[in-house]
Amino acid sequence: MDSISPASPPASWLIRISEIFAGFSTEIIEGLGASLGKKLGSEYYLIQLPDSAAIHSSEAAKYLRWNLPVDHAWPCNPEKMEGFVEKAAQAMFRKFGERNPQAIFIGQLDPSATNRYYKTLASNLRGRTLQLFPKKIAEFKEVEAQDSSQPTLFCLVGKEGLFCGMQSPKDANGFYPGGTKYISQNSPDTISRAGAKIAEALHYLRMFRPKVKSGTHWLELGACPGGMTSELLGRGYKVTALDRAPLDKRLDGQPGLHFALMDVAAFRPNANMTYGAILSDMNNDPRESFVQVVRLSKNLNPGGIVIFTLKTQGVTTYQEMNALYQFAIDTAAAARLRHITTTHLTYNRHELTLFFELPKADR
Repeated sequence: MDSISPASPPASWLIRISEIFAGFSTEIIEGLGASLGKKLGSEYYLIQLPDSAAIHSSEAAKYLRWNLPVDHAWPCNPEKMEGFVEKAAQAMFRKFGERNPQAIFIGQLDPSATNRYYKTLASNLRGRTLQLFPKKIAEFKEVEAQDSSQPTLFCLVGKEGLFCGMQSPKDANGFYPGGTKYISQNSPDTISRAGAKIAEALHYLRMFRPKVKSGTHWLELGACPGGMTSELLGRGYKVTALDRAPLDKRLDGQPGLHFALMDVAAFRPNANMTYGAILSDMNNDPRESFVQVVRLSKNLNPGGIVIFTLKTQGVTTYQEMNALYQFAIDTAAAARLRHITTTHLTYNRHELTLFFELPKADR
């Protein structure tokens, strides 16, 4: 049976670069030491990568929304291919059947497409493929229940064909194929799209550390209008929120919420005011915003986390982006905040989301 040893990664990789950073795609791919094979859809790039370590270690790695070693590719137009599902499922079983993936998840190359054909095709292909693999894999239905360090068979399908590979969710940079977790924002109670951003950030963080415990006290900086505040309260957290503008009236009197109408720079918590997590989505100058986060991290409990949205509006070059990011990393390190990871979330715009932790030995 045809197979590829996990110790010898294939040269072909599928990477996802958000359209937000498409203007830097050439520099990102060159920064990986890779060459472009073909662009697929609006955000995916098929590249040739001689050194697979660069996916995680290079300066360009932070811009990759998701990545996958391509162990099996079938360039074709599935809509015009008779018996595509059966042929693709059988080929995947021949290729990966003996590699024992913990789970199989299949998604779309163009997740924003309004045409539901490929969403349905991905679902049907997964269903048929699972019939061929051991029952224990078929019983694995909860995406976020994956062991983030164990390999999963991920596949993406679209008008350009089928692309498959095995990698752990942590190495791929997401539990879901393509890295996208869809979060409904259609509820009449939705205050802003920022709620989806923090919901996805918390989901993403579970690949790296245990779930933030219910009842944790969050310090939220730049909270207006309250989309993130609402999401945190709904998850059973306590929130101290700060902003120069008021929160949405729907948050008035919410249990667990304390709001201060003030500039973050003027907030001076005493030594007894401690927090389990700090969240910043401030729209100020990003360097000044991060300086305030670091200042307030002195009131962070040992083991506490920081989630910081690094705004990049106005940054026009790849070099400027890297310098801004490095400022945050260096400033955090000087304050003994350990960098956990960085990503561009589905609901981010011109920004990156950075995650830090205060080691327990530091307080």
